[in-house]
Amino acid sequence: MAKEVVKHFRLTAHDAGIFSDKAKEAGMKESDYFRLLITQEPNDYPEVRQGLKALINEVNRIGVNINEIVHNNNSGLYRESDKIRLVAYMRKLNEEMEKVVAALGYH
Repeated sequence: MAKEVVKHFRLTAHDAGIFSDKAKEAGMKESDYFRLLITQEPNDYPEVRQGLKALINEVNRIGVNINEIVHNNNSGLYRESDKIRLVAYMRKLNEEMEKVVAALGYH
């Protein structure tokens, strides 16, 4: 979306320094950081994006393992150890989801 409106704000030197420091800590330009503050969209936060990326990678790895277990079950090769592994993978998936939910601040 084109940014066609320009707003000017006055800040004290101290507040401007704090704002600049916070934008740098977030790894963002000041204008991007300002938009983040007014939109408050979780996906805009770098730590949330990293958490979601890690969660997606973990879910993909768990999905591969679950597919192997299901394949073994469909082939008649299902063992009790497969069931134990499946429960462990599902528990890991739930733990990772809880971490991301906690990071986002949802309860």
